Amino acid sequence: MLHNICNMARGKSGRVVIETDPDLKRRLYTQLARDEQTLKDWFTGAAFAYVEQGEQPTLFRPVPKKKPGKRQPAKDEDQ
Repeated sequence: MLHNICNMARGKSGRVVIETDPDLKRRLYTQLARDEQTLKDWFTGAAFAYVEQGEQPTLFRPVPKKKPGKRQPAKDEDQ
């Protein structure tokens, strides 16, 4: 079930409550058990990495894809 983020309650406690598909929940807990990891530890690690990625500027700009079939002239050839 999908919800609009604006309609979801957000309290000031440290709790995060989400509603998800029961099959996804079962599969998630199965995988976490295989990895001997708790949902809290997995979520905390994933959330921290996600937030850090959004806050850290990238050192490299994405390289634009070249269109096939068109040769890009080198800067020396333009003169």
